[in-house]
Amino acid sequence: MLERPLPRNPMRHALKYMLLSLSLLAANAATAQVPSALATCTRSANLLACVDAEGNAYSVAAAGSTTYLRGFEVAGKRYWAQTNSRYGQLTFFTGLASDGEAWVGYSQRVGWTTRNRFSSSGGSSGKFTCSRITGC
Repeated sequence: MLERPLPRNPMRHALKYMLLSLSLLAANAATAQVPSALATCTRSANLLACVDAEGNAYSVAAAGSTTYLRGFEVAGKRYWAQTNSRYGQLTFFTGLASDGEAWVGYSQRVGWTTRNRFSSSGGSSGKFTCSRITGC
């Protein structure tokens, strides 16, 4: 019996990149280097810019409790933008891609765990949990 690979969910990968970039933004170092298999990032006072080994690129800018993300996804050849608004332990996000896809969701931090839920106009929806110890 042949096994089929699971369908690739670009929204889930975008969210993981977003969560990775937010964690890097919280770091205190002036320049961050992530293992080359993930991404190489450069940081200034309020901007983080990253490029991964596949050529996907994204940037994160923070202003108060709002975070602005922009990026380019190689696989879909599309640009995207997302805005995150934080209210205590809860972060709401909305995004729009150059192909017209829109998405909404939230992340809720509970101790060392983050619960994430999203849905998009492209039909994707889901939830996943990330932990500082075990990852996503």
